[in-house]
Amino acid sequence: MTILTGNSVAGIDDQRNVNRKLMIALDVDGTLVDHDGHMSPDVRDAAKAVVADGHDVLIATGRSLNATLPVIEQIGMDRGYAVCSNGGVTLKLDPGLEDGYSIIHRATFDPAPALLALREQLPSAKYALEDENGNFLSTERFQDASFGVEAMGVDFQTMLEATAVRVVVFSSENTAEEFSTAIRSIGLSGVTYSVGWTAWLDIAAAGVTKASALEQLRRRLGTQPHHTIAIGDGRNDIEMLTWAGRGVAMGQAPVEVLAVADEVTASVYDDGAALVLRSLL
Repeated sequence: MTILTGNSVAGIDDQRNVNRKLMIALDVDGTLVDHDGHMSPDVRDAAKAVVADGHDVLIATGRSLNATLPVIEQIGMDRGYAVCSNGGVTLKLDPGLEDGYSIIHRATFDPAPALLALREQLPSAKYALEDENGNFLSTERFQDASFGVEAMGVDFQTMLEATAVRVVVFSSENTAEEFSTAIRSIGLSGVTYSVGWTAWLDIAAAGVTKASALEQLRRRLGTQPHHTIAIGDGRNDIEMLTWAGRGVAMGQAPVEVLAVADEVTASVYDDGAALVLRSLL
């Protein structure tokens, strides 16, 4: 495992009016919290310390907004930005606002073509959709903690007519390998998708990833590319780790994620994120 110091990442910038703080993008599930949703005291304290140190710390997660807010609170963020729904929703945190945040960007798409293709190939799968207003629509009482709100049961036709920010597909009748093979055979177009650890699929608008949303924020903040750091563990983190000046994969990440990372830290169960965060202090 290679851990660089904060100074070696930041380098020396002679340009004026450039943000010299680090921009640190943190995945949630499998990075800040384990797969039971538990954040260790060491990870929490390390994240709080980096936030207090004045760096631009951003959450970048597949979770939807309401499932992301508790994590933001846990690590002591009340200002800055968060990328939710795999880049579909971007928040600006502001303690002066009634809700403590405002939504500054939503990337929506027509889910019908992808849903119809998936339904034909995976007729027994469960489907859920986050709409443009942050509601979740679902078939077959499909509910997941990453939604952050209770999904409303609807028929498939209603889902086809909705405007989506995020679509989730889950199959309890296929292995992860069978599911991945089925997804590849469909050849989804006009959307961006990532396959999870299990028979799970996340779909966003074409070209929308955590990395695309983070790049918009990098430009907004005036951060130099070599001042960017990202930590993640999932296939939906591949673009983010490639985008970052320093991309760090968690130790338990699948091989294709490890392959694109600049470094590998310890697993989520060994507080790998804390090791990287403390190296920045």
